[in-house]
Amino acid sequence: MDSQAKKQHHNILFAVLGFVTVVAIVAIIGFFIFDRDKEIIQGQVEVKEYRVSSKVPGRILEIRVQEGDFVKAGDTLAILDADILQAKMTQAQGAQQGATALEDMAKHGARKEQVEAAFQLLQQAKAGLAIAEKSYQRVQRLFDEGVMSEQKRDEAFAQYQALQAQEKAAQSQYDMAVKGAREEEKRAAQAQVNRAQGAVDEVNAYLSETVLIASADGEVSSIYPMVGELVGTGSPVMTISLKNDMWGSFNVREDQLHGLQVGTEFKAFVPAFNKEIKMKVYHMKDQGSYAVWKATKASGQYDLKTFEVRARPVEDVEGLLAGMSLIINN
Repeated sequence: MDSQAKKQHHNILFAVLGFVTVVAIVAIIGFFIFDRDKEIIQGQVEVKEYRVSSKVPGRILEIRVQEGDFVKAGDTLAILDADILQAKMTQAQGAQQGATALEDMAKHGARKEQVEAAFQLLQQAKAGLAIAEKSYQRVQRLFDEGVMSEQKRDEAFAQYQALQAQEKAAQSQYDMAVKGAREEEKRAAQAQVNRAQGAVDEVNAYLSETVLIASADGEVSSIYPMVGELVGTGSPVMTISLKNDMWGSFNVREDQLHGLQVGTEFKAFVPAFNKEIKMKVYHMKDQGSYAVWKATKASGQYDLKTFEVRARPVEDVEGLLAGMSLIINN
């Protein structure tokens, strides 16, 4: 009875060892026959964009494109209505006209009637001076002959000097009327004109901003406001994608780089096309201290950092769009 139990025990033991051996052999065969799951690196297609906005606030009067349209540099995209700029233009033009009139007056001098009046006053002063001079000479001769008192001679001389001063003043008034304003006044008038012109140019510059123009060829990817809506200064009206500047962006842990460096070419699978495309790395940069770190062991001997890898297609890929997935089988 004991020998039979012992024999049964050995049979069970042999059966367990045989099962373990078979499992181990199958595991080893499976390890070598079947590939282990490959690590994949997923990225996406990115495209350079620029936003179209205005320097001045206004209401959207017209939008001449739709999302998906291809535009060329110089095309009109939208028009804004800015009534306040028209009012400012009226003010600036009025100031310019006033400054120009003042400059003309300073350059051309007094009116013809004013010059004529100054000339007549000068002639009158000269005639009075000539009479006073002759009177003084007669009185002086009589004084020399002793028939005229000294007081009379002094009165005639004083009258002669007064008319001399009057004649000089009339001459100055006439010269000023002929020459016009002083040089300082002319420069001041010119400065006022330049200032007014600057105000007009400034308003014209703002008015040009009410017509939004495409600065480069591209595709309209997004339009934000509707016709009739108000937009503020610098508010984006639409976004233009530059289809000639596309790249793939990947976040790669450093243990997955496997020799990736600037200039390296690799193949990436595009699920949207179900095919691979060839790409070339042109930029690599660490993601900084804020990026995800991964410990190599649970105890953590060192950490693995994540890098941003950018690569461009080696050849143009028709239909490639921003946001499409890119897969690298590592």
